[in-house]
Amino acid sequence: MSEIRLVNLRKEFKDLVAVRDVTITFPTSTVTGLLGPSGCGKTTMMRMIAGLDTPTAGEVYFDTERVTDLPPRKRNIGMVFQYPVVYKGISVYRNIELPLREDKTLSAADRKTRIDEVIDILGLQESVHKDTSQLDMGIRQKVAVARAVARQPRIILFDEPITNVDVETKVQLKQALKRLSRQHNQTIIYVTHDQTEAMTLADQIVLMKEGVIVQRDEPRRLYNYPNDVFGGWFLGNPGMNFFEHSVKSENHSLRAASSLFPSPLRISDIQEGVGSIFRVTIGIRPEKIRIVPEQTPRAVRGELVRKFIVVGGQYLLTVKVGEHLLKVKVGPVRGTQLSQDLWLECPLEWTMVFGPDGQRLDATLSL
Repeated sequence: MSEIRLVNLRKEFKDLVAVRDVTITFPTSTVTGLLGPSGCGKTTMMRMIAGLDTPTAGEVYFDTERVTDLPPRKRNIGMVFQYPVVYKGISVYRNIELPLREDKTLSAADRKTRIDEVIDILGLQESVHKDTSQLDMGIRQKVAVARAVARQPRIILFDEPITNVDVETKVQLKQALKRLSRQHNQTIIYVTHDQTEAMTLADQIVLMKEGVIVQRDEPRRLYNYPNDVFGGWFLGNPGMNFFEHSVKSENHSLRAASSLFPSPLRISDIQEGVGSIFRVTIGIRPEKIRIVPEQTPRAVRGELVRKFIVVGGQYLLTVKVGEHLLKVKVGPVRGTQLSQDLWLECPLEWTMVFGPDGQRLDATLSL
């Protein structure tokens, strides 16, 4: 097992800065999802960890060992790419076995035990004696994963490994990767642009944008408490509702008048230096908004504009409140019972306030 530490890591491609002076530690025996849109720098960062790209500046350490200048073969890592890399012309079993033969400390019995284990976990029993050239892309990717895991390296790097496989294989590979990561306690970095993959597989998620780390956190906390407007937008389907509001400074707090709340929103306990802020962004996730059967002290009237069914039988609503259009998610029972006029609440505990720079304010909200 090995901790991965990056210190002021930077990568430039001519005029493009792909990774901007990143310092971060990936704890040993954890699964970290590197998440972000295409071009955010996540694959470049992974390639520098692997030794496939040379940093423009900065250092890479595995535990206390500086590996910045070591070639990939000397880093004791496993890698699985977006497209399966397998040896053609030989069987699945031999594909998995070949790297193990290079380890002279393993007996034939040990090799067989490791191979049988990954074949069982990845469901490769029916393909074990087939030539890999006869297999579809999904099965070949399972073989690539099995070969990387069977070596039991201290670090495994996955670069969007299930992007190009069928839906059934995606599910099987996600289940297998979760089981394998727990079983061998390896340090795993999993690069993806798919938030569902990151949320279900990772112990922690590193969210990236334009070569920098926006936030690192446990999946649920990252989702519920984004530090940045970008995190609220990128995570979720759809992402957060965002509304800009003018605010007025009053007795060391700010007041924002909004049609989303029955009375002006008070924003207090603000960090120093934000007293001069006169515009904020209020954010709340669609599933956190409550549709209530009647008027309550915190409810506002809304008009149902449209609704349609989404994954899990839930309804995604568009509701007009004053000058705002909100996305609201409700369950199937509530969704079928809605009338055009309705009451809704935006719970303060799920309402985020962001400053002009897009950063979440450390604030207390009240009405």
